[in-house]
Amino acid sequence: AGEVSIDLPIRRSIPKVGRNEPCPCGSGKKYKNCCGRVA
Repeated sequence: AGEVSIDLPIRRSIPKVGRNEPCPCGSGKKYKNCCGRVA
């Protein structure tokens, strides 16, 4: 309950990344400005 099932391939297979590290998705942005927002 309360958990929405959205297609987010991230979260599972991505290692812990610092918020100011480059995002592992390869966008070249910092994690906090990229995939880090959805976590």
